[in-house]
Amino acid sequence: MPGPLLAVDAPSLLFRAFHALPKTITDADGRPVNALLGTVNLVLREVERHGPRAVAMCFGPDAAAYRLELYPPYHAARPEVPDELQPQFEAAGPFFDALGWYLAADDAFEADDTLGSLARAEEEAGGTALIFTGDRDMFQCVTDAVSVLYIRTGREGAEVVDAEGVRRRYGVTPEQVPDFIALRGDPSDGIPGARGIGEKTAADLLRRHGSLEAALAGAARERPARVSGALLEGRELLPVFKKLATLQPAAVERPPDRPTDHLGGARAARELGMNRLAERLERLAAA
Repeated sequence: MPGPLLAVDAPSLLFRAFHALPKTITDADGRPVNALLGTVNLVLREVERHGPRAVAMCFGPDAAAYRLELYPPYHAARPEVPDELQPQFEAAGPFFDALGWYLAADDAFEADDTLGSLARAEEEAGGTALIFTGDRDMFQCVTDAVSVLYIRTGREGAEVVDAEGVRRRYGVTPEQVPDFIALRGDPSDGIPGARGIGEKTAADLLRRHGSLEAALAGAARERPARVSGALLEGRELLPVFKKLATLQPAAVERPPDRPTDHLGGARAARELGMNRLAERLERLAAA
């Protein structure tokens, strides 16, 4: 039986690796390669754990035009890509390609949209998918055939989050995650949510009403008064926030089976001055 498709949130991993590893990790010309090294090590660990039939590294713009049209403050507070990281983004494509990993990107869609679309295509084809990310928005993709590999610190590897895991974390179903984000808000995306409504209240509203739209329809009868007031105050913007949080379908092709090319990756790693990584890849190739 073939393994799952491993769909990777490449920007998320590159940013995390960049901030987790010292910028003193450089190539022969003194240019930082810490983000590249950390990302490849993270992905390799999950490849070894889960034996995917293929790996897809997903990219996209930080803020898609259609989301900015809906709500201009979306992602407005996010910092610029650091000077030492931008060249690593540019080098990531050829490096990942040398490892036999597919590159999936569409300038019209964010990486999250591409991740969700690949997972859906895999499920529709009768396969299973793992979405490797540090973004909890992706919990909305979880089904019987799709799980999220949520990045953790430490040596355990990513946490596998299934539908029950989403319910334990948030108290809602995967399908309700966009409604939950709209109510609770998401500061990292510039989504303020409903005034004064936190995780517990958002989950309670969705357990009782089922959806944001139903909660808004019953807003006048909601108690306590502060919750009723927050819903009535947000009745115009909260549906916009749900649209922002909802992944959009991107045009994707289901990748064919392709194993990780350890020797190709080793050669590319040596060119970037990552000798220890090259040795690790060579050992994996020999095994």
